[in-house]
Amino acid sequence: MRTEAQVQVLNSKKPQPQGKLWERIKANGELIAAIVCGVLIFLGWFVQREGFEVPSVQLFLLAFVIGGYAKAKEGIEETIANKELNVEMLMVLAAIGSAIIGYWIEGAILIFIFALSGALETYTMNKSHKEISSLMELQPEEALRVRDGMEERVHVSELKIGDFILIKPGERVPSDGKIVKGMTTVDEAAITGESIPVSKGNQDEVFAGTVNLNGSITVEIMRPANETLFQKIIELVQSAQSEKAPSQLFIERFEGTYVKVVLAVVAVMMFLPHYLLGWSWVETFYRAMVLLVVASPCALVASIMPATLSAISNGARHGILFKGGVHLENLSHLKAIAFDKTGTLTKGKPEVTDFIVQKGLNGEDILRITASIESHSTHPLANAIVKYTKGKLAGDLLHPESIEDAAGWGVKATIDQEEWKIGKAGFVGEDAAERFAEQAASRLADEGKTVVFVQKAGKVVACIGLMDRVRKETILAIDQLKAQGIYTIMLTGDNGKTAKVISGESHVDEFIAECLPENKVEHLKQLKGRLGNVAMVGDGINDAPALATANVGIAMGGGTDVALETADIILMKNDLPKISEAIHLSKRMNRIVKQNVVFSISVIVFLIASNFLQAVDLPLGVIGHEGSTILVILNSLRLLK
Repeated sequence: MRTEAQVQVLNSKKPQPQGKLWERIKANGELIAAIVCGVLIFLGWFVQREGFEVPSVQLFLLAFVIGGYAKAKEGIEETIANKELNVEMLMVLAAIGSAIIGYWIEGAILIFIFALSGALETYTMNKSHKEISSLMELQPEEALRVRDGMEERVHVSELKIGDFILIKPGERVPSDGKIVKGMTTVDEAAITGESIPVSKGNQDEVFAGTVNLNGSITVEIMRPANETLFQKIIELVQSAQSEKAPSQLFIERFEGTYVKVVLAVVAVMMFLPHYLLGWSWVETFYRAMVLLVVASPCALVASIMPATLSAISNGARHGILFKGGVHLENLSHLKAIAFDKTGTLTKGKPEVTDFIVQKGLNGEDILRITASIESHSTHPLANAIVKYTKGKLAGDLLHPESIEDAAGWGVKATIDQEEWKIGKAGFVGEDAAERFAEQAASRLADEGKTVVFVQKAGKVVACIGLMDRVRKETILAIDQLKAQGIYTIMLTGDNGKTAKVISGESHVDEFIAECLPENKVEHLKQLKGRLGNVAMVGDGINDAPALATANVGIAMGGGTDVALETADIILMKNDLPKISEAIHLSKRMNRIVKQNVVFSISVIVFLIASNFLQAVDLPLGVIGHEGSTILVILNSLRLLK
């Protein structure tokens, strides 16, 4: 790792302007070569017009080499690597064939337009990859670490979990952490795509790449620099852009077979018309070269990948991360979406609203013991109970002698040699739960509250009512999906009464209550069998198997790492209406791909028919063929907006 001083010395030694100029030339090499090729063609045409045949041929030959070098090299390398002929080789053969029969200017124009369309395709790729480049530039390389009251500027790779860093107004956050001192507002557009700043205070999380706007804050590092949410976003977008959609893979497999068929037909075309139709040998060979040009599937090959990359880049810019073109393509085929309730449809931060204790018992003691046991769980309900207890009671919590977690049901512990159970009615015993505060528990459930029972030594001694509010944007998101013809289902571990209230508030079409984590996968399979293509939206560890089972898994960006790793699509701002946007983007992409495919095939068929009727010459064939490729790429670029 070089020090800052070493980097400055190295930078001072190299000529910056020339370096930048060379990088720019390399980035635009194909376009520059195409322009030079075009200039040489014009000069060759002018010289030929003045009667200088040999110099014009030399200029055309130079145009061949300069304009065709990049594509010829690409075609030869791919042919050797894949042992399959490709579109680039067809174009090279057509250009050489044109030159052989003396059509130098036509062959040169073919090379020029082919090089121009290649440069445009490269521009499309670079445009889509620009999202990664711009993201990477947002991550600071240095941080101001605070240790023993002293400040030192260090490289972000030197930061460790537990280090404290000072972030001043206007600076970018160098690594993920939580605020331990100070208040500010943070621009999180780089992470969420949302331009409105977010207020942050003590214990709030801040993420690498975001901007601290107006207050000095001290942050405790929570993740190494190479494991930040920002870094994961970059890796996900890179992975998505390298993964090909099924339609693209089909086109690439089809290309190899198609090229062989074209070459076989061209070989026959070189001889058959001379004997069957009485064409001259020059005309026969000429028409074979025209066929080689117009039958080439350049536009068809370019119909999908530029559109997919443009759509992925568009999504990344708006806080929707697709892990690959296949997921983006599948999204438009969805028939239904299943939603986890807690943290997805609701805020995921339930609050204790009621605490009911058996008459004659000490409520404070029971509440303290309950919170002591729940403090060993990370479940949102447990966190809410602990928070409620700390606000009500002074003093420290107790330490259970043993504790056992029953996922989806509750928790069992031993304190002072007595067994305690905290959880659902089925966990503490349905009969015991019904005998205790039957009316109260029923009232809480009717109000849409989650009821947690507390059992001591086999007897239910208390129940706790908790309420998790539906997100403001949930209703809008569900209504948008319904308008798109998507059927919506809520999966929840709550009882039927609570699930009915929450589903009514959130406008979902159907709910499945008392759904344990291990049952979500089975429910997803049943929904897929009943409804067809089904997506799953979740944020927790227990949602990961269901996310993997669904046709498309969608994770909330603020969820667990396991959910983020398992999902196919990630909503960076936990913004449910983005699902509707993603579906619209998917449908738009598939529509543009269909337009491209139909248009490119139509042009190929039209040009082939025109060639057999001797109605199209090589220059028009080149313009029609390569022009269609350029139009297809330009049509795909519309997805960037």
